[in-house]
Amino acid sequence: MRVRTTLGTALAGAGALLVSAALAAPAVAAAGSPAGGGHSATRKAIQAAVTAGVPGVTATGKDVHGTWSATAGVGDTTTGEPRSAADRYRVGSITKTFVATVLLQLEAEGRLSLDDTVAKWLPGVVSGHGHDGSRITVRQLLNHTSGIYNYTEDAGFGRDYFTEAGFERHRYDTVTARDLVAIAMRHKPDFAPGTAWHYSNTNYVLAGMVIEKVTGHAYATEIERRVIRPLRLTGTSLPGTKVTMPRPSSRAYSKFTDPKAPTYDVTNLNPSLASAAGEMISDSADLDRFYSALLGGKLLPAHQLKEMKTTVEATGIPNTRYGLGLADTRLTCGVHVWGHDGGIHGSASTAATTADGRHSLAFNFNGDWSGDSVAVLQGEFC
Repeated sequence: MRVRTTLGTALAGAGALLVSAALAAPAVAAAGSPAGGGHSATRKAIQAAVTAGVPGVTATGKDVHGTWSATAGVGDTTTGEPRSAADRYRVGSITKTFVATVLLQLEAEGRLSLDDTVAKWLPGVVSGHGHDGSRITVRQLLNHTSGIYNYTEDAGFGRDYFTEAGFERHRYDTVTARDLVAIAMRHKPDFAPGTAWHYSNTNYVLAGMVIEKVTGHAYATEIERRVIRPLRLTGTSLPGTKVTMPRPSSRAYSKFTDPKAPTYDVTNLNPSLASAAGEMISDSADLDRFYSALLGGKLLPAHQLKEMKTTVEATGIPNTRYGLGLADTRLTCGVHVWGHDGGIHGSASTAATTADGRHSLAFNFNGDWSGDSVAVLQGEFC
């Protein structure tokens, strides 16, 4: 299945499904409402996505003038029920920013160092076919410079989850984090640690395992305790192995590997296939609140936020640099936004905010084969 990054660049292979790599960049203008008010350019871009083939879109933005929401299209193609501004949806790789936030909090507490090796916390887990956890740091997991193979690019995983037939057979299977890492370890590394950049979901599966090793609690428990409850993110959850969606929510649709194929309802699935790389469910208002709080310095001390915003080139993704679970992209108008995007079966989501956290937007397409996320961002921030 083809899932775009926020900048419209297709990630390589079927393994792109969980990753939708990123958006954002250093502070340039902290834009207010677009000229003319009413967020008309954003609304126009949302409607254009539906015209282009996305079943429906939901979006919520927040700036100095207040909070606003817009929807277009349908949440259920059978009943014609419209999308709701309150819809919860699978956010895919936006989960990564939450995971990175917890690890940086643990660093601030002196419980680990980003320069610790993976082998220190997970001895023997990253090994085989040239992988060596004693040469890879936690920081390199978080900024995708570890070289660890991306398990979602494995051909067998692709057949099992990114084709119609495979998905129908395996959509309710439970897989463990160690299962996913083991898939990656059957391949050679992409490069020596620290010598290049490549987006790998395996990095964040391992990051979740590190959180568990350091704290004695599952990464989901720590995210709930440290981020979700303090920020009162009532629409956000980590479902674990639960296959259904909480209400309110829309249906989610996919065409798998062929944009011209019939549309399939892929709403229900076991999100353990994404683990700490992308299992989370949220809504647009919660994502605005989270990224505003993060960039506004409410979740991390200044030193850790600076580390999170220290970026490397996101090779192959134009105008984008990647920090620690947080991406930095310059839009065509020169405005920089920080955030992440995420894709998983039937769902493509984006969350972005300005460097001061005062202007945010989060939105979701409930189809994974069409729609221009960039146009929506341009409409809101330019």
